[in-house]
Amino acid sequence: MENEIRVRKYLLREKVSEGSLSIIWKAEHKTSREEVILKQVFLSKLNKNLKDCLDCELNFLSSVKHPNIIHLIEVIQVEGCVFLVLEFCSGGNLASYIKQHGRVEEQVVKRFTQQLGAGLKVMHAHHVIHRDLKPENVLLSTTETDAVIKISDFGLSRFIHPGENAETVCGSPLYMAPEILQFQRYDEKIDMWSVGVILFELLNGYPPFCGRSNVQLIKNIKKCSDLPFSRFILPELHPDCIEICTKLLCPNPVNRLSFDEFYQHSFLKRLNA
Repeated sequence: MENEIRVRKYLLREKVSEGSLSIIWKAEHKTSREEVILKQVFLSKLNKNLKDCLDCELNFLSSVKHPNIIHLIEVIQVEGCVFLVLEFCSGGNLASYIKQHGRVEEQVVKRFTQQLGAGLKVMHAHHVIHRDLKPENVLLSTTETDAVIKISDFGLSRFIHPGENAETVCGSPLYMAPEILQFQRYDEKIDMWSVGVILFELLNGYPPFCGRSNVQLIKNIKKCSDLPFSRFILPELHPDCIEICTKLLCPNPVNRLSFDEFYQHSFLKRLNA
């Protein structure tokens, strides 16, 4: 077809989403017909911070192959754009999963959280923080019940070594740690807060905190003495599940679970719900 758009050996089939800095395409390999995702990044629109994030994304994804991290197949540079060729996940993302299923059973939530933890372990080993963990950026490999969780969209990621801090304000407000919302310096524990929000939202069908503005959001976080668990699920939740949510969602990062504490928590280690 004459109107087919090609990027090297890939045929662009459908625009999935478009932002100010990038376009996400569904595509297929022109000979194997394998379905893939192409993330088109416009280099001229990136400031220094975002170029550093892109470097981190490319370096990290090209150096790892793990079932719980989105697989980078190859990188193509064309006319001021970089295309990241990524595996296609037919199960969609956790946001659409929550929208479709509402509250998710604790046993399923635990399996998802264990897989999220396995992906985070790889990031932790490479000293990478994601900075935009949210349901939209957690993909499901298939639509089947045994779908595998994959952490995706490392477009705001950066390398951060033990003892280092960052200060760039970035992320999605409902999933951003309080220290970012308050323009404070932060470390890898911001990702732990985001995991806590995702875990809570999977269990309840809604996020733990909201607000009409970032100012209102941080006020609501600060005045919260008990997490707003749904009264329909609270009596059935195992105490370990309630505890891990509570300790991940500590507004003070000093008191929040570290990655190692999260990964070793009894909620993830326990065999039965």
